[in-house]
Amino acid sequence: MNSHNKKRPNLLFIMSDDHSANAISTYNDQLIETPNIDRIADDGMRLDHVYCTNSLCAPSRATILTGNYSHENGVRGLSEHFDGSQQTFPKLMQADGYQTAIIGKWHLGHGDKSDPTGFDYWTVFPDQGDYYDPEMIEMGESKVVEGYATDIITDKSEEWLDNRDEDKPFMLMVHHKAPHRPWHPPEKYKDLFNHHDIPIPDTFHDSYQQSNAAKNADMRIEDLKEEDVKQKVPDGLSSQEVKEWKFQRYMKDYLGCVKSIDDNVGRLLDYLDKNHLTEHTIIVYTSDQGFFLGDHGWYDKRFMYEESLQMPFVIRYPKEIQPATVCKEMIINNDFAPTFLDFAGIKVEEPMQGESFRHLLQGKKTGQWRDAIYYRYFEHLTIHNVPAHYGIRTNRYKLIYYYGEPLDVIGAVKKPTTPEWELFDMERDPYELTNEYNNPNYENVIIELKNKLQNVKDYYNDHN
Repeated sequence: MNSHNKKRPNLLFIMSDDHSANAISTYNDQLIETPNIDRIADDGMRLDHVYCTNSLCAPSRATILTGNYSHENGVRGLSEHFDGSQQTFPKLMQADGYQTAIIGKWHLGHGDKSDPTGFDYWTVFPDQGDYYDPEMIEMGESKVVEGYATDIITDKSEEWLDNRDEDKPFMLMVHHKAPHRPWHPPEKYKDLFNHHDIPIPDTFHDSYQQSNAAKNADMRIEDLKEEDVKQKVPDGLSSQEVKEWKFQRYMKDYLGCVKSIDDNVGRLLDYLDKNHLTEHTIIVYTSDQGFFLGDHGWYDKRFMYEESLQMPFVIRYPKEIQPATVCKEMIINNDFAPTFLDFAGIKVEEPMQGESFRHLLQGKKTGQWRDAIYYRYFEHLTIHNVPAHYGIRTNRYKLIYYYGEPLDVIGAVKKPTTPEWELFDMERDPYELTNEYNNPNYENVIIELKNKLQNVKDYYNDHN
């Protein structure tokens, strides 16, 4: 290995799909124990305010790759495929001497310009992929692989690591499809939580007074179909009892999928330890967005509410990150790419909208870090009847505007909705139950936040 490469860390980026921070025990120990994900936090840092900028699978993945917002990278919704000709951090790392691979979920389209680029090796699921005996596309060739998806992804990741060029630093993206719907845990965990009652969230019985957007969304737990919960609803239950029964079924399957992820994270951590790679590898565990686990009586994501907005993010790198540390600064998924490139000593060819937070991982706060984050969901009414909206979150407040127009977004429903605003005081109302927008006591706050929102939109060149 040349001297330049010896100085540069490897990167193991592990990302799941729809994994709420509340289902990771380093964030919340009330639902499940995740000792292996917790190992990363215990030996490194847990970040408590990492946010996606568009709470959908494909848009978040495009933002992570490019460091740019959806309106810049071209993936605003699930029907808009990724243009792989644009700059991405894997491309830059590959060009600068890293050996690169992605294994698992891609979900950014296939063929034309949408196959993975910037990777020496790739094997991915078409679209969402299946939990059992999934089809995988390996370097353009499709084949069915026997087994359970989460285990298969780890098997293939270890195989790639075994055969990598040891004279080069590596960048490996391990993308689990779990715990995305339909929630199919492995056989060994199908009954894991059968003898446990999952705690019901404090906001489970939300009355949706915040807005018509919240009231009209059809992602309520009672909306889950029998194929989602995989059992017939027992006879004789009241509507409230049906809702609680469906919640238990949904959560037990979801958590069974999470348990399998944690096992496989442990396998990769053990692999790095056994092969003396841990000290020289940045290890990240995250998810592409958050997820409602009965919060507000919902499943799914899309909204700018905290459970959907927050991404779990734990990171370990012994050379620079102190163990058992916590970061409270606001970070967006646009920041991942510039941070990884910063660690690798690679200059960005074209500007990215994110910023490196390497100094925050080192425990330093030098200069001015962001005091607000900007969010935008484009897929107007497409699924779950969630209207298009954008907003801003500061340390204390969250201002959301449901502008109610499909614009030119592919897949958006061509049916406008009445615009409306939400304002939440996160200090007094952390569960986001009370909309203060029409409260005269917040008049000056609203003026200030609207000005900041416009300034942030301008800063990120979002003019629609």
